[in-house]
Amino acid sequence: MSDTASPTTTPTRTLPEVTVLFAGDSGDGMQLTGGQFSHATALARNDLATLPDFPAEIRAPAGTLYGVSAFQLHFGERAIHTPGDEVDLLVAMNAAALKVNLGRVRSGGTIIVNRNSFAQRDLDLASYESNPLEDGSLEGYDVVEVELTKLTREALADFDLSTKDTDRSKNMFALGLALWMYTRPIEPAREWIRGKFATNETIRDANLTVLNKGYHYGDITEAFAARYEVPPAKLDPGVYRTIKGNDALALGLVAATVKSGLKIFYGTYPITPASDLLHALSRYKEFGLRTFQAEDEIAAVGSALGASFGGGLGVTATSGPGVALKTEFIGLATMTELPLVVIDVQRAGPSTGMPTKTEQSDLMMAIYGRNGEAPAPVLAAKTPGDCFEAAYEAARIAVKYMTPVLLLSDGYLGNGSEPWRIPDPDALPDFPVHFADSEDAPTDEDGTFLPYVRDAETLARPWAKPGTPALEHRLGGLEKDERTGGVSYDPENHQRMTVLRAEKIAGITRELPPLEVEGDDNGEVLVIGWGSTYGAIKAAVNHIRDESDLRVGHVHLRWLNPLPADLGEVIERFGRVLVPELNHGQLVRLLRERYLIPAVSLPKIQGLPFKASEIQDAIRAAASNAN
Repeated sequence: MSDTASPTTTPTRTLPEVTVLFAGDSGDGMQLTGGQFSHATALARNDLATLPDFPAEIRAPAGTLYGVSAFQLHFGERAIHTPGDEVDLLVAMNAAALKVNLGRVRSGGTIIVNRNSFAQRDLDLASYESNPLEDGSLEGYDVVEVELTKLTREALADFDLSTKDTDRSKNMFALGLALWMYTRPIEPAREWIRGKFATNETIRDANLTVLNKGYHYGDITEAFAARYEVPPAKLDPGVYRTIKGNDALALGLVAATVKSGLKIFYGTYPITPASDLLHALSRYKEFGLRTFQAEDEIAAVGSALGASFGGGLGVTATSGPGVALKTEFIGLATMTELPLVVIDVQRAGPSTGMPTKTEQSDLMMAIYGRNGEAPAPVLAAKTPGDCFEAAYEAARIAVKYMTPVLLLSDGYLGNGSEPWRIPDPDALPDFPVHFADSEDAPTDEDGTFLPYVRDAETLARPWAKPGTPALEHRLGGLEKDERTGGVSYDPENHQRMTVLRAEKIAGITRELPPLEVEGDDNGEVLVIGWGSTYGAIKAAVNHIRDESDLRVGHVHLRWLNPLPADLGEVIERFGRVLVPELNHGQLVRLLRERYLIPAVSLPKIQGLPFKASEIQDAIRAAASNAN
C-alpha cells in the first residue's frame, strides 16, 4: 500500500519547523507513538530534538492527571537545538492529557482530541468542572475532535480481539493521522509493526489496519484546512542515525573497550533514568563488555572497582540517591588510585524526588560529595549524541590518570534523541593502556615493587595486574606511603599524598583544548552553561544576535573539574556573565568563588528543560543591568 492510496484535495503548506506533542495515559503508548513519528521524521531528513515526559507514578489510575505520559518532538529544515518552546500540534488522547499539556500549545495551535474520552467520568478524573470542548475555554485554538476510540473499534470489528486490546490500538490511529498531517512517510511504521508483532498475526494486522485508517482519515475528513510539509534539513555529509543519550553512552563505552583493548565491566543497580544504559550495554557482549545487575548500589560500584583492580575498566551508573550510596567506594577508588567511571544520569531530587523528571542538581555532589580530600575529574555531556564522546573521554581519562571519573548526564539527555552523525572510529583520540611488568615497574634497591611511584607527567601510579610476577602489592582505604603503598600514619606523608592527588587532577587541564566561544568573542553578555542546557542556550544566543545589536557569546563547559585554564581569560572579555542551570545555582557558585565575579544565576527547578525564550529574556535583562 502506498503512502497516499488516494489523492488528497487538502492543500499542502510548507513550514520551516514544527513542534508536535503526543499525550495520553501511560498505557496509551505515547512514547511508542512519539518514537515512531520521530523515526519517520529522521528518515524524512529533518533535524530534530525530542522530550519524552514520563509519569512518576508507575500505576496511576487511568484518566488521572498523575498518569499522563507525553512525547514532544521539534523538527525542521533548519538546525534544531531544543524540543520546542511552544507546541504547534497537541494530540490529546483523553481529558487529563489535554489539561496537563494545554499550557504548552501556542495560541492558534492545533489540538486533536479523542472525543470519546471526554465523558463525565473522564472530566471528573481530570478535575474539570465543565467540558472544555463545550465551555469555550479552547477558543483561540484550532480544535479537531476525532472519535479515536469509536473509529478504532469500527476498524477492528472483524478482528478476534478483546475490547481492551482493541482500544490499545488507537494510538496507531493517532500516529497515522499525524503522519498524514505532516506528510511523514508511513512505511517505516508499517515495517516496525510487522517486526514487532511478527509472531502474532492478529495483533500485527490489527495495528496495520488502524495505522492505515488513521493515515487515510486525513484524506476523507474536512476537519483540516491544510496539511504541512517540512523540507529536509541541510545536514553535514555523513551517515546518520537517531540516537538517545543512554544509547550513545553505551556506544561510547563500546568504542573505549575496542580502542583500548581493555575488558569493560559494567556493574549497576536499576534506577530511573539510568536503567536503559544497562539494557543497551547488555547487547554488546561480543566486544568483551560484561554487565552485572547487582543487589544494590553499593555492590554495583564495589564490583566495578574490583574489576579495575583485576585489570579491567570498571564502570557503574546511577541516578538520584544512588550517587550518595556510591560515594564511599568512589573515595576508595581515589585512595587506591584505580580507574573507575561513574555515570550519573541526573534526575530531580532530593531523595526520591521526581524520579522521571530531569535536573542538574548533582554538580556539587560530583565535585565535593565525598569524605576527606577526594578530588575527582568531573565532565558533562551536552546533547544526546555528545554522550558518546563524553563516555569515551571519561574512560580514557580514568585510565590515563588512574582515577575515578564522574560523568554527568541527565534525564533529558538520557531519554531524548537527535540525529547523530556516526563518527569515524579512526578519528577518535588514541587510548593507549600500559600495565606495569617486571621489566619496567619502579622498584627499590632490593627490587621490591613501588606501586605509588608516579609518572612524571600525569602523576599517575603504575597499574599492575594481580598475579604479575614480582609485582605483589596491597591496596586499601588507609593512607598509603608515597612510594611503597604500605599503610602510613606519618603526618607529612599524608599531606604530600593529599597534595599529589589534587595536583594529578588539576594537571588534566594541560590536555584540554582551548575553549570555543560561540557567537561573539567579546561583548556585553557571556552565557556559561554545562550539560543539557546547551541546546536552549545556543538557540537563545542565536536569536538575540539575529534580532539585536547585543554582542553575546556562549561558552559550554565539558569539564567542570578541573575547570579549563583559559576560562578566566574568556570571562574578562565580557561585561556580564549569565549562568542558566537546571538547579538552584551550583556552577554559578563555583564561578563566583573561583573568578570573583558577580555572575548572574538563572535557575530552573521544574523537572523540565529550559525554553530558549526563558534564556533570551535573561540575556536581555543581564545586558540591561550591565549598562
